[in-house]
Formats: sequence, C-alpha cells, structure tokens
Amino acid sequence: ADLTIMEEGTEFLTRLRKKFSLGEDTRLPMFTSCSPGWVQYMEFFHHELLGNLSTCKSPQQMFGAVAKTYFAKKLGKRPDDIFVVSVMPCTAKKFEATRPEMTASGTRDVDAVLTTRELARMIRVAGIDFSSLPDEQMDAPLGLSSGAGDIFGHTGGVMEAA
Repeated sequence: ADLTIMEEGTEFLTRLRKKFSLGEDTRLPMFTSCSPGWVQYMEFFHHELLGNLSTCKSPQQMFGAVAKTYFAKKLGKRPDDIFVVSVMPCTAKKFEATRPEMTASGTRDVDAVLTTRELARMIRVAGIDFSSLPDEQMDAPLGLSSGAGDIFGHTGGVMEAA
C-alpha cells in the first residue's frame, strides 16, 4: 500500500500543479483506483468520470508487478518463473488480477487470488493449528513500511495514508 500511496500522491500533486500552476485542463477530483469493484462500477455507470480515476494499480497489482520485475531480476529469474498468489478479503480482486491491463513484462502481475475465507478453509482442512506454530520474524523485502498500509483498507484509509 505504501508504494500505491506514493504513486497516487505524486499523480495527484501533478494534476494539481497542471491545473493551478500551469493552467492546463486536467481531471479533478481524482478518485482512487484501488478497488476493482469501484473501478468496474465507474466503468458501467459513470463512464464520463473514468478520466478522474487514478492511473495507479492497486497494492495487490503493484506488488505482483514488483515481484515479477524487480525481484525476478534480483533473483536472476524470468518474470514467468515467479508465481504470485495474493490473499485478499474481496472477491473482486480475483477479477482484477485477470484484467488484460494488469500485466508487466508480458506476464500477469498476479497469477492467483485466494480469498481470506478460502485460505482459512485450506488451513483448517490441512489441520494446521496456528497456536502451536513457532513465532517468526516478518520479512521486509522492500525495507521498512510506513504503517499506512494498515489503515488502507478502511473507510477513508487511502486519504489518511496519503
């Protein structure tokens, strides 16, 4: 979510600068494009406002793109060698991952999406008892995060994070 906020913030500031400093015609207000359900709603019912949507990918899709470009290169792998699975509470994320524009380096950003309910069922069926698992340190492949990602999915969280 941190990467998405940085990109959306930059895009928003660019739009403001174009409008108020350069006098250029630009689309305001800018709406977040993080929710595939929201994006599809706009496509179906408010086509005239599509230019107001941020051009940024959602955190799910940005992570997939980074995994298949930056990390693939860092590991000496091809993007197709990396299989990205996303775990999300929203079923619309499954649809988002299959959109044709959600590709980087000629391959899908995210290969599979599990809902949190599906993952919970898989864990239960496998007989995994979380309370008996040893504690582990969280990895941070991109370094420290701001913590803004924690509020990202809540009402007003995108604006708060920005």
